[in-house]
Parts: sequence; structure tokens; C-alpha cells
Amino acid sequence: MRFFHHALALLAAALPLLVHAGVSVVDDEGRTVTLARPAGRVISLAPHITELLFAAGGGAHVAGAMNFSDHPAAAAKLPLVGSNSGIDIERVLALKPDLLVAWRSGNTARQLEELSRLGIPVFYSEPRALEDVATSMERLGTLMGTRPAADAAARSYRARIAGLRARYGSRPPVRVFYQVWDRPLYTLSGGHIVSDAIRLCGGVNVFAALPTLAPEVGLEAVLKANPEAVVGSQKFEPDDTGVAMWKRYPGLLAARQGNLFEVQAELLTRASPRIADGAQALCQAIEMARSRRANHPLKR
Repeated sequence: MRFFHHALALLAAALPLLVHAGVSVVDDEGRTVTLARPAGRVISLAPHITELLFAAGGGAHVAGAMNFSDHPAAAAKLPLVGSNSGIDIERVLALKPDLLVAWRSGNTARQLEELSRLGIPVFYSEPRALEDVATSMERLGTLMGTRPAADAAARSYRARIAGLRARYGSRPPVRVFYQVWDRPLYTLSGGHIVSDAIRLCGGVNVFAALPTLAPEVGLEAVLKANPEAVVGSQKFEPDDTGVAMWKRYPGLLAARQGNLFEVQAELLTRASPRIADGAQALCQAIEMARSRRANHPLKR
């Protein structure tokens, strides 16, 4: 009994140290990010990061965000710290963050370096695969002290992705062109998370081998690749042609078989838990392309 009371006393003495213990994780650039204590004020420097922070149970910790941080609804009420054109560094400093979560591909390198020199810890978020979304939530949960909520969100997300992989991953392959924009014509290569979603659905990204993450491709290159399906985002302006532009090229397999699909852009291109919704819509589109093979023999 004396040992039991002694153990309890030791635990009670250690609790204050545990509460204020430092936390450490490795970010998406392989850098170790260490905080003296879990972050209470976090600034998000990209929309996908805002979604990850909220999903990881840290909504109450997010002190500011970049423009287009519109999900969940509470994110739209956050103070803005910049836009596509740049970060408002004075605004960032005024919000007194103890952690910045940045996006190397979307933020200005010069400004990120300036913020790092000011001594604010920076976690770089660059999920390139579907699994990275889950590990991002777990690591951000560690940094914010919300790991139980982050773990639950990661489990739920992984279960959805596993379900899609079990249903579609072994289906006959479909060659897919993912269209980001049509003026000029942009796509995403194999290093982008959208390409991982295409693979999840049993699809093959026809431009996966290109070295640039978001390369510009020519019209002739797409026609030569002759994908069986074209997937793009919804139209943003009345004069946008979107994937409908390919109707002018009936020689293209995707156009001939009616496999021109739209998937809500932010559901696929934002590396957040909602990419599970985007992947589901993508898989359904690719499965539709498969179903049309019976009526339209594959002639290349």
C-alpha cells in the first residue's frame, strides 16, 4: 500500500511537467519541428492547411488563415493574413502565433524565410499522397495537443480510402487526363496527390511521368496520349469551356465515348480529409468510363 501511495505521489508531481512537455514532429520537408509546449495560436498559410488543422481538432487554436480558407464554415470567420499575392507579415506578427503551418508550393519563399528568421516555428505541409493527409492530421494534432481528436479523424479518413481502394483499386485500368485549366492547358503529374487518387480508382495518369508537378501541356500532346477519360473541375466563369472543349475532337477516345467528367476542384486538389469525397466522385467517374466500354469498343 505504501508503494501505491508513493507511485501516486510521483505521478502527481510529474503531471505539471507532462502538461508543459515539449512536442516534436517531422514535417513534409523532413525537418524536425519542436515546440516547448503544444501550440495555442496557429496560423494557416493555405486553404488545405486550414482544413487539416480543423480536422485535427485544432479549430480553437487557429488564429488566422489565408484567403479561400472557406471550410469548415468557422474558417471563413478567421482573420486573413494574406492572399495569393503574398503574406501580410505585419498581420501575422500582430496575431502573435506560436506556430506557422506553411505550403512551400503556394507561399512566397522569400516571405517564408523572413518569417523563419523572426523565430516563429514553421511546419511545412505538402501532402503528395493520400496517406499523407492522415499523417498530417496526426502530426498537427501532436503540435496542438489535440492528438485524440486527430487520431480519430485519421482513422475515419483511412477507413474511407481503404474502402475505395478495395472496391476500385483492382478494376481494369483506365487512362485518364486530369485537366486543371484549359487556357492554357494545365495538368498534374505523378507527384501530385490527385495522381494518387487516380491510382486509387484503378486509373492511369497519362502525364504521370512529367517532371513538373503542374505542367503545361499542348493540345497535340493530349490528343496523342488519347486518354479514355478526361476529368476536370466545374466551370468558374460562364465562358469557361472546361472539359467540354474536347467535344470538338471526336477522334479523342474520351470524347467519342462521352467520358468527359467534372469533379469539384477543391475536393481533389486540396490535400485535406475532403479528398476522400473527391476520390469517391473520381472513382465513380472512372467506373462509368469502364461501363461504357461494352457499347464503345476501344479503338485507338
